[in-house]
Amino acid sequence: MLQHDLTILVIDENAIRASIIEEGLHDAGHRKVTVIHEVNGVARIIETLRPDVIIIDIENPNRDMMEHLFQLTRTVSRPIAMFVDRSDTASIEAAVEAGVSAYIVDGLKKERVKPILDMAVSRFNAFSRLQRELADARSALEERKVIERAKGILMKLRGLSEEEAFSLLRQTAMNEKKKMSEIAQSVVTAAGLLM
Repeated sequence: MLQHDLTILVIDENAIRASIIEEGLHDAGHRKVTVIHEVNGVARIIETLRPDVIIIDIENPNRDMMEHLFQLTRTVSRPIAMFVDRSDTASIEAAVEAGVSAYIVDGLKKERVKPILDMAVSRFNAFSRLQRELADARSALEERKVIERAKGILMKLRGLSEEEAFSLLRQTAMNEKKKMSEIAQSVVTAAGLLM
């Protein structure tokens, strides 16, 4: 997706501050920009609009508003840039935990909107890639564990060597056109029922 094709949602209760962000986005070539001034009902708007990026500007954040926004951002898998005027360590940590890609304190200037947006998208993409790689590694490790257990079961019950048990799993997977981990899981499940 081209950067100019992004659908961007701006959440800002202050119309003047929202216009600074909107102007900065328009100057950067972004035309699909929706600005809302009310935090209530934002989940429904996000679901309907399906923005590619969310920009949140909170002039004077209070604890309840921040918690509401952080609960929302935890469920939304999109790049999020947040502008605040004041902050503390706990707020920054909560924002990072909630998945905020860029957290900018006292830096709302229209010239800064595009680079911050670009950084938020890049950080989100890098973090998403790392999450996918971690999930893939965990899945591969789980598959490996199941295969090892299935080999152990076959070695014990059929008196096979480790190599023969592996070959049997691999050959069965090829014959049935299934993944070896699926066959191994079947062996483990069947052994659990029989033993």
